[in-house]
Amino acid sequence: MTIPSANPNQTPSRPAPADLAHLKEFEVPCRVAVERTEEFFCAHVLLGNQVTVDAGDTVTVQGDAIDAKPGDRFIERRRAKVRRAGPLARAWTKIAAIFEITELFEVSFTGRRTL
Repeated sequence: MTIPSANPNQTPSRPAPADLAHLKEFEVPCRVAVERTEEFFCAHVLLGNQVTVDAGDTVTVQGDAIDAKPGDRFIERRRAKVRRAGPLARAWTKIAAIFEITELFEVSFTGRRTL
């Protein structure tokens, strides 16, 4: 099953999300947004083809390292390799996440401070 592309610069057809669901490893187009300003220092990856990432899955963005200088803000188009986790790795990731989030609860609120 293919979905026609609305962008003439892309290939005429691309795999539908349902076609990618059963694959263990596949590549998809992505956009990498990088910002290094006084207000923000962040990078976001938006995967194409409506791909969603679940617990334990890994995403590796292909290409050279991005060197953002102070004041830079840009978006690059790249390819990303998505590797789906198996059932055991997915379950382990969900269990480990529960224990890791409890570390955030170990905070003490006191009215005064003594040394």
